[in-house]
Amino acid sequence: MNSTAVRADCAADRAGTLTFDLTAPAPAPDSVLLLRRRGAAGGKPGGTVRIPLSRPAPGRLRAVLPAAAELAEGRWDAYVEEPGDEPAEAVVEPGLRDLRALVDRCPDTGAASVSARVPYPTLDGRLAVRSWVRAPHAEAGHVLAGPAGMTVRGVLYGVEAGEGAAVEARLPGEPDRTHSVPLTAPGPDGPAGSFAFTLPYAPPAAGPVPEAQLWQLWLVPAAGADGVRISRILDDVWSRNKSFVYPGHPAAPGVLATPCYTADNDLCLRLEPAPADR
Repeated sequence: MNSTAVRADCAADRAGTLTFDLTAPAPAPDSVLLLRRRGAAGGKPGGTVRIPLSRPAPGRLRAVLPAAAELAEGRWDAYVEEPGDEPAEAVVEPGLRDLRALVDRCPDTGAASVSARVPYPTLDGRLAVRSWVRAPHAEAGHVLAGPAGMTVRGVLYGVEAGEGAAVEARLPGEPDRTHSVPLTAPGPDGPAGSFAFTLPYAPPAAGPVPEAQLWQLWLVPAAGADGVRISRILDDVWSRNKSFVYPGHPAAPGVLATPCYTADNDLCLRLEPAPADR
Protein backbone atom coordinates (compact mmCIF):
# COMPACT_ATOMS: atom_id res chain seq x y z
CA MET A 1 0.00 0.00 0.00
CA ASN A 2 2.98 2.32 0.45
CA SER A 3 3.12 3.04 -3.30
CA THR A 4 -0.54 4.08 -3.50
CA ALA A 5 -1.75 7.55 -2.60
CA VAL A 6 -5.03 7.89 -0.72
CA ARG A 7 -7.34 10.86 -1.21
CA ALA A 8 -9.14 12.40 1.77
CA ASP A 9 -12.04 14.83 2.00
CA CYS A 10 -12.03 16.86 5.24
CA ALA A 11 -14.79 18.54 7.21
CA ALA A 12 -14.73 20.51 10.46
CA ASP A 13 -17.44 21.39 12.95
CA ARG A 14 -17.72 24.45 15.20
CA ALA A 15 -16.12 22.66 18.13
CA GLY A 16 -13.02 21.84 16.07
CA THR A 17 -13.63 18.13 15.44
CA LEU A 18 -12.11 17.03 12.11
CA THR A 19 -13.60 14.24 9.99
CA PHE A 20 -11.52 12.62 7.23
CA ASP A 21 -13.35 10.60 4.56
CA LEU A 22 -10.88 8.56 2.53
CA THR A 23 -11.14 6.74 -0.76
CA ALA A 24 -8.61 3.93 -0.86
CA PRO A 25 -7.96 0.35 -1.91
CA ALA A 26 -9.13 -2.14 0.71
CA PRO A 27 -6.59 -1.83 3.55
CA ALA A 28 -5.53 -4.53 5.93
CA PRO A 29 -7.61 -4.89 9.11
CA ASP A 30 -6.71 -2.44 11.87
CA SER A 31 -5.28 0.14 9.49
CA VAL A 32 -5.25 3.67 10.90
CA LEU A 33 -4.94 7.26 9.81
CA LEU A 34 -1.50 8.33 11.01
CA LEU A 35 -0.67 11.97 11.79
CA ARG A 36 3.07 12.57 12.17
CA ARG A 37 4.32 15.87 13.53
CA ARG A 38 7.26 17.34 11.71
CA GLY A 39 10.36 17.15 13.88
CA ALA A 40 11.39 20.08 16.00
CA ALA A 41 14.70 21.89 15.63
CA GLY A 42 17.75 19.73 16.22
CA GLY A 43 16.13 16.58 14.86
CA LYS A 44 13.99 15.93 17.92
CA PRO A 45 11.06 13.57 17.25
CA GLY A 46 7.75 15.29 16.57
CA GLY A 47 5.34 12.59 17.76
CA THR A 48 2.57 10.57 16.14
CA VAL A 49 -1.19 10.24 16.55
CA ARG A 50 -3.08 7.17 15.28
CA ILE A 51 -6.81 7.46 14.51
CA PRO A 52 -8.88 4.29 13.91
CA LEU A 53 -10.60 3.91 10.54
CA SER A 54 -14.26 2.97 10.22
CA ARG A 55 -16.16 2.04 7.04
CA PRO A 56 -19.28 4.24 6.73
CA ALA A 57 -19.96 3.10 3.12
CA PRO A 58 -18.49 0.69 0.54
CA GLY A 59 -15.20 2.03 -0.74
CA ARG A 60 -15.06 4.73 1.93
CA LEU A 61 -13.00 4.94 5.10
CA ARG A 62 -13.51 7.46 7.87
CA ALA A 63 -11.30 8.81 10.66
CA VAL A 64 -12.49 11.31 13.28
CA LEU A 65 -10.17 13.51 15.30
CA PRO A 66 -12.26 14.84 18.22
CA ALA A 67 -11.82 18.42 19.32
CA ALA A 68 -10.87 17.14 22.77
CA ALA A 69 -8.02 14.97 21.44
CA GLU A 70 -4.56 16.33 22.18
CA LEU A 71 -2.60 17.51 19.15
CA ALA A 72 0.54 19.47 19.96
CA GLU A 73 1.22 22.73 18.18
CA GLY A 74 2.91 22.22 14.82
CA ARG A 75 2.38 20.77 11.35
CA TRP A 76 1.19 17.17 11.07
CA ASP A 77 1.50 15.13 7.86
CA ALA A 78 -1.19 12.51 7.14
CA TYR A 79 -0.65 8.86 6.13
CA VAL A 80 -2.65 5.64 6.12
CA GLU A 81 -0.72 2.99 8.04
CA GLU A 82 -1.20 -0.75 7.65
CA PRO A 83 0.03 -2.77 10.63
CA GLY A 84 2.66 -5.49 10.34
CA ASP A 85 6.24 -6.32 11.20
CA GLU A 86 7.16 -3.51 8.82
CA PRO A 87 4.14 -1.18 8.74
CA ALA A 88 3.35 0.17 5.28
CA GLU A 89 2.36 3.79 4.83
CA ALA A 90 0.36 5.47 2.07
CA VAL A 91 0.61 9.19 1.50
CA VAL A 92 -2.72 11.01 1.89
CA GLU A 93 -3.60 13.59 -0.75
CA PRO A 94 -6.05 16.45 -0.08
CA GLY A 95 -9.57 16.22 -1.48
CA LEU A 96 -12.46 18.56 -0.74
CA ARG A 97 -12.09 20.61 2.44
CA ASP A 98 -15.26 21.94 4.06
CA LEU A 99 -13.93 24.24 6.76
CA ARG A 100 -16.72 26.82 6.83
CA ALA A 101 -17.52 26.00 10.47
CA LEU A 102 -14.05 27.24 11.50
CA VAL A 103 -14.61 30.80 10.29
CA ASP A 104 -14.85 33.39 13.10
CA ARG A 105 -14.86 30.87 15.93
CA CYS A 106 -15.46 32.42 19.36
CA PRO A 107 -14.28 30.16 22.19
CA ASP A 108 -15.08 30.96 25.80
CA THR A 109 -12.76 33.80 26.82
CA GLY A 110 -12.39 32.18 30.24
CA ALA A 111 -10.95 28.97 28.81
CA ALA A 112 -7.44 28.19 30.05
CA SER A 113 -6.22 27.47 26.52
CA VAL A 114 -7.30 27.88 22.91
CA SER A 115 -6.65 25.26 20.23
CA ALA A 116 -7.20 25.30 16.48
CA ARG A 117 -6.62 22.70 13.73
CA VAL A 118 -6.79 23.43 10.00
CA PRO A 119 -6.29 20.74 7.31
CA TYR A 120 -4.38 22.08 4.31
CA PRO A 121 -2.55 20.99 1.13
CA THR A 122 1.24 21.08 1.32
CA LEU A 123 3.31 22.55 -1.49
CA ASP A 124 4.18 19.04 -2.70
CA GLY A 125 0.52 17.95 -2.84
CA ARG A 126 0.04 16.06 0.43
CA LEU A 127 -2.51 16.51 3.20
CA ALA A 128 -1.38 18.02 6.50
CA VAL A 129 -2.97 19.57 9.57
CA ARG A 130 -1.75 22.83 11.13
CA SER A 131 -2.37 22.78 14.87
CA TRP A 132 -2.12 25.62 17.39
CA VAL A 133 -2.32 25.35 21.17
CA ARG A 134 -2.11 28.68 23.00
CA ALA A 135 -2.51 29.34 26.73
CA PRO A 136 -3.37 32.19 27.00
CA HIS A 137 -4.06 33.57 23.52
CA ALA A 138 -4.50 37.02 21.94
CA GLU A 139 -6.58 36.71 18.75
CA ALA A 140 -6.03 39.49 16.23
CA GLY A 141 -9.13 40.78 14.49
CA HIS A 142 -9.37 43.85 12.27
CA VAL A 143 -5.99 45.36 11.32
CA LEU A 144 -5.86 48.89 9.92
CA ALA A 145 -2.58 49.91 8.29
CA GLY A 146 -2.80 53.67 8.74
CA PRO A 147 -0.32 56.22 7.38
CA ALA A 148 1.41 56.73 10.75
CA GLY A 149 0.69 53.52 12.64
CA MET A 150 -1.19 50.23 12.73
CA THR A 151 -4.44 49.89 14.70
CA VAL A 152 -5.51 46.42 15.79
CA ARG A 153 -8.63 45.09 17.47
CA GLY A 154 -8.81 41.63 18.98
CA VAL A 155 -9.95 39.33 21.78
CA LEU A 156 -7.90 38.07 24.71
CA TYR A 157 -8.47 34.48 25.89
CA GLY A 158 -7.42 32.80 29.11
CA VAL A 159 -6.40 35.92 31.01
CA GLU A 160 -7.93 39.32 31.75
CA ALA A 161 -6.28 42.62 30.93
CA GLY A 162 -5.52 44.65 34.05
CA GLU A 163 -3.70 47.75 35.20
CA GLY A 164 -0.72 48.57 33.01
CA ALA A 165 -1.86 46.37 30.11
CA ALA A 166 0.17 47.14 27.00
CA VAL A 167 1.37 45.83 23.66
CA GLU A 168 5.08 45.48 23.05
CA ALA A 169 6.82 45.44 19.69
CA ARG A 170 9.96 43.33 20.14
CA LEU A 171 12.84 42.84 17.73
CA PRO A 172 14.09 39.25 18.20
CA GLY A 173 17.72 39.04 19.24
CA GLU A 174 17.84 42.66 20.38
CA PRO A 175 16.22 42.89 23.85
CA ASP A 176 17.03 46.58 24.15
CA ARG A 177 14.87 47.37 21.13
CA THR A 178 11.35 47.12 22.55
CA HIS A 179 8.57 49.68 22.13
CA SER A 180 5.39 49.67 24.22
CA VAL A 181 1.94 51.23 23.70
CA PRO A 182 -1.02 51.09 26.08
CA LEU A 183 -3.87 48.66 25.54
CA THR A 184 -7.30 50.26 25.18
CA ALA A 185 -10.84 48.90 25.37
CA PRO A 186 -12.59 49.09 21.97
CA GLY A 187 -15.96 50.08 23.51
CA PRO A 188 -18.96 48.57 25.29
CA ASP A 189 -20.27 46.81 22.17
CA GLY A 190 -17.25 44.53 21.81
CA PRO A 191 -17.24 40.90 22.98
CA ALA A 192 -15.82 39.88 26.35
CA GLY A 193 -12.05 40.16 26.39
CA SER A 194 -11.93 42.72 23.59
CA PHE A 195 -8.85 44.89 23.24
CA ALA A 196 -7.43 47.49 20.89
CA PHE A 197 -4.17 49.34 20.39
CA THR A 198 -2.39 51.63 17.97
CA LEU A 199 1.32 51.14 17.36
CA PRO A 200 3.06 54.13 15.72
CA TYR A 201 5.66 53.18 13.13
CA ALA A 202 8.16 55.91 14.01
CA PRO A 203 9.56 54.60 17.36
CA PRO A 204 10.67 51.18 16.06
CA ALA A 205 12.00 52.83 12.89
CA ALA A 206 14.14 55.29 14.89
CA GLY A 207 16.92 52.70 15.21
CA PRO A 208 19.03 51.41 12.35
CA VAL A 209 17.15 49.41 9.68
CA PRO A 210 19.94 48.15 7.40
CA GLU A 211 17.80 45.22 6.22
CA ALA A 212 14.30 43.82 6.68
CA GLN A 213 13.27 43.47 10.35
CA LEU A 214 10.27 41.52 11.67
CA TRP A 215 9.04 43.04 14.93
CA GLN A 216 6.95 40.61 16.98
CA LEU A 217 3.82 41.92 18.73
CA TRP A 218 3.13 40.76 22.30
CA LEU A 219 0.19 41.66 24.53
CA VAL A 220 1.25 42.17 28.17
CA PRO A 221 -2.01 41.80 30.16
CA ALA A 222 -0.75 43.69 33.23
CA ALA A 223 2.41 45.39 34.44
CA GLY A 224 5.07 42.74 35.04
CA ALA A 225 3.04 39.90 33.45
CA ASP A 226 4.35 37.55 30.77
CA GLY A 227 3.60 38.57 27.21
CA VAL A 228 1.01 36.80 25.03
CA ARG A 229 1.82 36.44 21.34
CA ILE A 230 -0.74 38.21 19.12
CA SER A 231 -1.85 35.87 16.31
CA ARG A 232 -4.89 34.99 14.25
CA ILE A 233 -5.76 31.29 14.38
CA LEU A 234 -9.54 31.07 14.85
CA ASP A 235 -10.63 30.56 11.26
CA ASP A 236 -9.86 28.38 8.24
CA VAL A 237 -6.59 30.01 7.05
CA TRP A 238 -3.54 27.86 7.79
CA SER A 239 -0.94 30.40 6.64
CA ARG A 240 -1.66 34.11 6.32
CA ASN A 241 1.71 35.48 5.22
CA LYS A 242 0.78 35.61 1.53
CA SER A 243 -3.01 35.86 1.69
CA PHE A 244 -3.29 38.85 4.07
CA VAL A 245 -1.26 41.68 2.55
CA TYR A 246 -1.34 45.23 3.93
CA PRO A 247 -0.07 48.49 2.42
CA GLY A 248 3.30 49.86 3.50
CA HIS A 249 3.87 53.42 4.69
CA PRO A 250 6.97 55.56 5.31
CA ALA A 251 8.03 55.20 8.95
CA ALA A 252 11.20 57.30 8.86
CA PRO A 253 13.45 58.66 6.12
CA GLY A 254 14.36 55.66 3.98
CA VAL A 255 12.28 53.15 6.04
CA LEU A 256 9.03 51.45 5.02
CA ALA A 257 6.64 49.93 7.64
CA THR A 258 4.11 47.21 6.84
CA PRO A 259 1.86 45.14 9.13
CA CYS A 260 2.12 41.47 8.21
CA TYR A 261 1.54 37.90 9.35
CA THR A 262 4.12 35.13 9.47
CA ALA A 263 3.57 31.70 7.92
CA ASP A 264 2.45 30.60 11.42
CA ASN A 265 -0.19 33.40 11.58
CA ASP A 266 1.66 35.53 14.15
CA LEU A 267 1.08 39.27 13.71
CA CYS A 268 4.19 41.41 13.14
CA LEU A 269 5.40 44.80 11.96
CA ARG A 270 7.91 44.56 9.11
CA LEU A 271 10.45 47.37 8.71
CA GLU A 272 12.67 47.49 5.64
CA PRO A 273 14.73 49.97 3.67
CA ALA A 274 12.37 51.88 1.40
CA PRO A 275 12.75 51.58 -2.37
CA ALA A 276 14.34 54.56 -4.04
CA ASP A 277 10.97 55.84 -5.36
CA ARG A 278 9.49 55.96 -1.80
